[in-house]
Amino acid sequence: MLALAEQEAPGAYAIRPLTPLSETSLLTNSPEDLNLGSELRAELATADRIDLLCAFVKWYGIRVLEDSLLAAKERGVPIRIITTTYMGATDRRALDRLVREFGATVKVNYETRSTRLHAKAWLFRRGTGFHTAYVGSSNLSRAALLDGLEWNVRLSSVATPAVMDKFEATFDAYWNDLAFETYDPDDDGERLDAALAQAGGTTSATDFKIDLSRLQVHPFPHQRDMLERLSAERQIRGRHRNLLVAATGTGKTVMAAIDYRSLSKQATSGRPRLLFVAHRKEILKQSLRTYREVLADASFGELLHGGADPQEWTHVFASVQSLNVRRLEQLAPDHFDVIVIDEFHHATAGTYRRVIEHFAPKELLGLTATPERMDGLNVQDEFFDGRIAAEMRLWEALENDLLSPFHYFGIPDGTDLTNLTWQKGSYADQELGNLLTGNDARAHIIVKQVQDKISDPGAMRALGFCVTKAHAHFMADYFRKAGFQAAALDSDSSPQVRAQALRDLQDGKIQVIFSVDLFNEGLDIPDVDTLLLLRPTNSATVFLQQLGRGLRRTDTKPVLTVLDFIGQHRAEFRFEEQFRAMTNLSRNRLVEHIERGFPQLPSGCQIILEGKAKSLVLDNIRTQLGATVKTLVKEVKEYSTPLLADYLRESRREIKELYKNGNSWTLVLRRAGLVAEPAPPGEEPLLKRVHAFLHVDDPERAQAYLSLLADDTPPYEELDLTRQTYARMLFFNLWDNAGGFTSYTEGIAALRSQRALRDELRQVLSYVIDRADHVPIPLSDGLGNVPLKVHSSYNRSEILAALGIARFGGQMPRSFAQGVQWAEEFQTDALLITLEKDEKDFSPTVRYKDYAISPHLFHWESQNATSPVSTTGKRYQQHAGRGTHVLLFMRRYANTDTGKSQPWMLLGPATYVKHTGSKPMAITWHLDHPLPADVWSYSAAIQAS
Repeated sequence: MLALAEQEAPGAYAIRPLTPLSETSLLTNSPEDLNLGSELRAELATADRIDLLCAFVKWYGIRVLEDSLLAAKERGVPIRIITTTYMGATDRRALDRLVREFGATVKVNYETRSTRLHAKAWLFRRGTGFHTAYVGSSNLSRAALLDGLEWNVRLSSVATPAVMDKFEATFDAYWNDLAFETYDPDDDGERLDAALAQAGGTTSATDFKIDLSRLQVHPFPHQRDMLERLSAERQIRGRHRNLLVAATGTGKTVMAAIDYRSLSKQATSGRPRLLFVAHRKEILKQSLRTYREVLADASFGELLHGGADPQEWTHVFASVQSLNVRRLEQLAPDHFDVIVIDEFHHATAGTYRRVIEHFAPKELLGLTATPERMDGLNVQDEFFDGRIAAEMRLWEALENDLLSPFHYFGIPDGTDLTNLTWQKGSYADQELGNLLTGNDARAHIIVKQVQDKISDPGAMRALGFCVTKAHAHFMADYFRKAGFQAAALDSDSSPQVRAQALRDLQDGKIQVIFSVDLFNEGLDIPDVDTLLLLRPTNSATVFLQQLGRGLRRTDTKPVLTVLDFIGQHRAEFRFEEQFRAMTNLSRNRLVEHIERGFPQLPSGCQIILEGKAKSLVLDNIRTQLGATVKTLVKEVKEYSTPLLADYLRESRREIKELYKNGNSWTLVLRRAGLVAEPAPPGEEPLLKRVHAFLHVDDPERAQAYLSLLADDTPPYEELDLTRQTYARMLFFNLWDNAGGFTSYTEGIAALRSQRALRDELRQVLSYVIDRADHVPIPLSDGLGNVPLKVHSSYNRSEILAALGIARFGGQMPRSFAQGVQWAEEFQTDALLITLEKDEKDFSPTVRYKDYAISPHLFHWESQNATSPVSTTGKRYQQHAGRGTHVLLFMRRYANTDTGKSQPWMLLGPATYVKHTGSKPMAITWHLDHPLPADVWSYSAAIQAS
């Protein structure tokens, strides 16, 4: 192999590592072992590309390698280095030298509170294909490279190709992550000094000033996801009073400021007039600083609090107390364009209500961690038509290290809930409370588990979630008898009693507070380290709010412990809601992960189901997966509604459950006796195709489909070009093999007698559009006549029909199976990408063929026959010059949970960047539009690593 390599690059291997390039090895820096420093010098001498990932870089580590680094620079070898300000350990002088003397490109993570990067690794790429890497404990320091007790594993593209592919994909993902910023010694030196000093504990964040003109604030993925869903509420559904719900510490104010920045960019006459309302001076000052940082404007905004009075009254940060009746009378209802109210759970109080009812802004945005209140009022029902615009997706905030990691234990408690009354999606509270109150056997299990699972129960700060007031007081009494200091709080407790209990918990005088509802702002105690889930909940919203009470990060809390006590439930109860909230898994994959012990969770998190709890949860989820028509008919009879949305809301079922195995809403209604009209000829096969419309997520397409079903729809030939395209998409979505018709007009005309089908499609499309998360973006630049929308979802029939590939006189959609298609009419390559091709979440290689490198860059592997010199390969590389187009469509899995083919999301037009290899080609595409945050979270290589 070495002889072959030297033929490719004569002289390049005169100095080479003592470990052959094709082999792996473990280096320990012991006297009889190979020295990592000397091996790295030899690797540097033979590399054509060098990547280094390490938490910190030291001057003496550079000195050990300086001759080799200088030689690499003289050979024109590109060097990329990723590092951090972790613990203040990096030497600025070392980074300056790497950039200035050795030509390295350095990226730094400036996050000083915490860092996600602790890896230490080198990657050496060679034109011969003999790539090597080192992964282990050594940072770039003298001790790590020479005499420290460090362990490092040497990898090889020959011996460990899958690991090397994963290394490169993950490094590229980090490199393109906005959290890692390119370091320029001249421009960024002072900022690096300040960040290192703060991380090293020699100064605080307030001891240095930030040059706001150079500051760029980017949202974390979980924040971008919530902002995108907020945008969908406004642009798709026309809702301009919206509520954001996210755990404390996840950056709600940053989201509001970034949202305001976006609204300002859309405004035609300067920044919109802003009112930001909070109830404490400290929050106002911090919020004003956040807005100034996001807007890069140190003069933005004025305070209205105490003796501070605004002069301009255009961008005001006001305490709610300062907005008294007299002040409000001086301000017109439309004075402010945008109003943001922090801690919106206070909105039912008179002072807040007065502000909300006085003003009529163009945009009202509420922020809260806790929409439910102790008094039972619910702010989304009262002020937002029952809707929450966006809730934080837990796993994204955990991935970004913004929340405390958690250890969740599901513990069997021996209770039997199968005979309790089930009403409106939950157990009857009083019956459930009666079952659990006075249940000494269950209470004994709870105390025993606390003693077993908590390292120091006497020092814990715990919250216990109960069913009723009596249940809360029973649990407090039982814990006191067991030697704990415990309290019970409910809506009857006076404000003084509640405040004292909270202080006692914070100060460690009591270990646990039991309550029916702990969702009020007063119970936001950062040091809560234990949650006792003593009542079942199958609401993801309620579960996340309970979990959020303990997820605040603190220096003294290594992990949140969650003890969930699990009994035997009725079939209607749904465990999947809380587990999907914790894991971001679909049902089928949730079952696999439970069986495997949850092998893929955010760093530091664990989910452990003990003993019988595992079988109880698995049996429950499998029952829900296998819901039969008989079960659905029984439920529909109980709810007695012909409206699909009402049934889904009451039953808490997902719409796709209804359409399994050829089911339909009309079929279920007929069997339940709620539809008396007999079925017309041809109805049944059409109803079995309604499932093919569940993915429709752009309003224009939904409206076009419905208009084509109207009695007065003109013949196909009289429609304009756009409506003709939609007609073809509708036709082939119902009949992917033409259905025996000879024209589009004939097929669509046949639908007019199908009144039940038309009504069902109206209900389905209304329901799914009301839940669309992404704002559709029209195509342009030569594709303006194609009514496909970027970030909308389409099945194969719709894609082929829209691009003119499937049509009468040509091929039918059913005959296409390939993942690449050339649309001659529009001079467009359509690339249909399935990320997880073999349906195995745990495959070591599957994620490193097609994946997102960054929100704008996508790595795609062509078909095996495609080479750079083939007709197709040349078209991919030269499409911009030729005037042809490339459209990327992507889906995560081939099939949905219900066994149906999963639709593809149109990622949009893409431009060729580069490629490697041949047959297949590995191509990097640049997307015109960034990936939505939720899509980025599952398509990025970094997420799989």
